[in-house]
Amino acid sequence: MSMVNKVTTAAIIGLDSYKVSVETDVLNSLPSFSIVGLPDASINEARDRVRSAIKNSGFTFPSKKVVINLAPADLKKEGSNFDLPIAIGLLVEEEVLKEEDVKDYAFIGELSLDGALRGVNGTLPLVLGLKEKGIKKVFVPKVNANEAALAGDGINIYGADNLCEVVNHFADSKIVPTIVDVNKYLVDNFAQEYLYDFKDVKGQQKAKKALEIAAAGGHNLLMIGSPGSGKTLMAKCFASILPPLELQEAMELTKIYSISGLLSADEPLMTKRPFRAVHHTASANGIIGGGSNPKPGEITLAHRGVLFLDEMVEFPRNVLEVLRQPVEDGEIVIARAKHSIKYPAKFMLLGAMNPCPCGYLGDKEKQCSCSEFQIKRYQSKLSGPLLDRIDLQVEAPRLTSKELLNSNTEAESSEDIRKRVVKARKIQAQRYKDDNILTNSELNAKLIKKYCQLDRNCLDILKIASAKYQLSGRRYDRVLKLARTIADLDGSENISQSHIMQALQYRMTNLSN
Repeated sequence: MSMVNKVTTAAIIGLDSYKVSVETDVLNSLPSFSIVGLPDASINEARDRVRSAIKNSGFTFPSKKVVINLAPADLKKEGSNFDLPIAIGLLVEEEVLKEEDVKDYAFIGELSLDGALRGVNGTLPLVLGLKEKGIKKVFVPKVNANEAALAGDGINIYGADNLCEVVNHFADSKIVPTIVDVNKYLVDNFAQEYLYDFKDVKGQQKAKKALEIAAAGGHNLLMIGSPGSGKTLMAKCFASILPPLELQEAMELTKIYSISGLLSADEPLMTKRPFRAVHHTASANGIIGGGSNPKPGEITLAHRGVLFLDEMVEFPRNVLEVLRQPVEDGEIVIARAKHSIKYPAKFMLLGAMNPCPCGYLGDKEKQCSCSEFQIKRYQSKLSGPLLDRIDLQVEAPRLTSKELLNSNTEAESSEDIRKRVVKARKIQAQRYKDDNILTNSELNAKLIKKYCQLDRNCLDILKIASAKYQLSGRRYDRVLKLARTIADLDGSENISQSHIMQALQYRMTNLSN
């Protein structure tokens, strides 16, 4: 009577992973190979990959009926990372390996037909999930070893090039565990290649200041202006003034990009804040994520970075409206019949648009040719609730001929602006170290009361503004968060009248009245 042996691996749901036991049994029956336990097509195809990999690595494949069960059997499994644990289970059945030797290890990896190990997506979250379950030794493809080693102390990562190396490890050729120094990746180096720099942007001082405030506090921003005024260029420059990633943020991003298959083998840790520029033909599912087996969308790929919507009003209304809840909550929940998946989405929404269909409403040089009805219909594509969630709305007017032709005076560089942004972010990190948030934009109602206290003069200004502009409760809170960021940039502990007035100024455009 044959004994069932078990090999440990892991599977992913959302950004989290759970332990999977690969149970292998060889029965005295006609040769066949079946995999059960809710496998997807890529796992079912493992039958042919594993058979060829074992034979081409010089080992024998069982000439009986092989049954593989992926437990727990009620959860859907997908991906090619089950190839290696299935092969190990079969090699234990063939007594090439001993079950007691492999029982303390977990195995992750896709096999080529010649037995080579290929990289797989989601290695870091898979390893972190195994670490939580008490697994201390994990085999991964060599190309994923550095990424897996980011899981830190308490777990040994063994990177192998092929199936033979894994087998030989249990004989005499021990593989040395991979060790990675996370700090070497997180060194803040402004010399990183930035194609766009604010020193090349002429004029637009108010818009540049608004972008600086947005970067300092993690706020959402909308630029409105004539064609050719520099909105898209300033948006591209925005990436160069964003602060460096904290370790916690870098790990969150690395998990997201690993699952999405967007992580470079040369750079296992995400070191730059993402800047995702989305075309207006993108679908709602492409932006928020989804599918039958939900995958992260653009808002999750922009986590801790920027989602840039150029020509924002050209996006379909339903696509813009799905942004309302994640912009407010910093996460997106994708519900399916059997389970719901939560993805983080703490991003800065950066939008650019023309003020009217022809683009010249309010232009001092060129006459607007749009009717009042056309202008209203155009601007109404951005709903009031969505505008309420955009902290800064700033106009970027056409450059004057003097600004265009003045090439002698160079504007302030991104590096100088970034230093002020980093300084403000450090103030916030220190202030919120016990509140589990990183920026002013993440303040909730309770924390606003605690950290945005106002004197009598500030309250009087807000009272007048609230009556004049019919501020909603959400917009009122966002004015306070904005004022808190402006105060941080000034190095001021308290919010003053000038900070409140400046925050109100960035909220009142011809769109929000």
